[in-house]
Amino acid sequence: MHRRTMLTGAGLAGLTATLPADLLAQSQTQGNAVSADAAPSGPEPMAKHRINFGVIGLDHAHIYGMTDAMIRGGGTPTAFFATDPKQIGTFQKRYGNGVRLAKSEDEILGDKSIQLIIGAPIPDLRAPLGIRAMRAGKDYLGDKPAITSLEQLAEVRRAVNETGRKFAIMYSERLEVRSAVHAGELVAQGAIGKVIQTVNLAPHRVSAPSRPDWFWDKARYGGILTDIGSHQADQFLFYTGSTSAQVVASQTGNFHWPDKPKFEDFGDMVAVGNGGTGYIRVDWFTPDGLPTWGDGRLFLVGTEGSIELRKYVDVAGRPGGNHLFLTDRKGVRYIDCSKVPLPFGPQFVTDVVERSSIAQDQAQALLAAELVLTAQKNATRPKLA
Repeated sequence: MHRRTMLTGAGLAGLTATLPADLLAQSQTQGNAVSADAAPSGPEPMAKHRINFGVIGLDHAHIYGMTDAMIRGGGTPTAFFATDPKQIGTFQKRYGNGVRLAKSEDEILGDKSIQLIIGAPIPDLRAPLGIRAMRAGKDYLGDKPAITSLEQLAEVRRAVNETGRKFAIMYSERLEVRSAVHAGELVAQGAIGKVIQTVNLAPHRVSAPSRPDWFWDKARYGGILTDIGSHQADQFLFYTGSTSAQVVASQTGNFHWPDKPKFEDFGDMVAVGNGGTGYIRVDWFTPDGLPTWGDGRLFLVGTEGSIELRKYVDVAGRPGGNHLFLTDRKGVRYIDCSKVPLPFGPQFVTDVVERSSIAQDQAQALLAAELVLTAQKNATRPKLA
């Protein structure tokens, strides 16, 4: 693997001149420090297969983490398409001239050597892109929220059934966070018995000056539960093992941005599945004094123990992220998850080649989207004095 220099603190600040602000946040979202030199130079040892993939849509910097994951998994980015010069320059700087800039989206969709399309366009454009990719005979990995309306969801499900292709969603707060990966391993081992409830607290920093216009428009990003909450719905289904679920209650609000009437800065919801229950709270109220973009916390309540994750920061505690606290019949234990491997990339490339569902279950991925879209649609609006 390519040698990587990892930076924190002041070193990270020096990167902001060359990398977009959201790329720094994405690297932290995925539990990794930012690389000061380059993207992964090739697949990790666990990668079984090699594929070519295309990249369409660079509107959210999550695309860099998604591209890195596919490279680690055995994928080669052979072409990308974007029209914004700044986005094009940043992508080329990170991945080199070996990735050609296509003249159009159709050029990539029509390339028979490309098996997979990944994309992070503006959220309301992600599902239509995925449908076009599937109908062109390719699998698709979209940034969350990959679907912004129940109407889009119905169209995606129809295309999946008719084409047999994959519509995967990068729920990176589970798939690319090392502590979340290890929590899944512990649950599978029965470390805390049967998980009966998940509690997700997901504050984010709004970083208003760096946000594009679409960030403030619910019609474009889908609403706060659709957007941020999609991560948490995925975790609820995965850790409880629920294959069916429904929303019991939900609410959304805009408490701090009266000049942005189409924006939501707070939301929460309660869901019940056939494997357990879940509470989700999301917001854009990370205090400026926190040294990272958000203090994401996950609580797993089991019949024989509990797990707490401090994914990105241990407030006034241990440095770095990926902190896991396990309580069981034997006592309380702290686990540093900073070295846990990230299997999603290799697993997903394997799924593309072998037509398996190791990295992500298709029905579960779309059910998570259905939950937050339903919660968003039916949310009440709390009123504060």
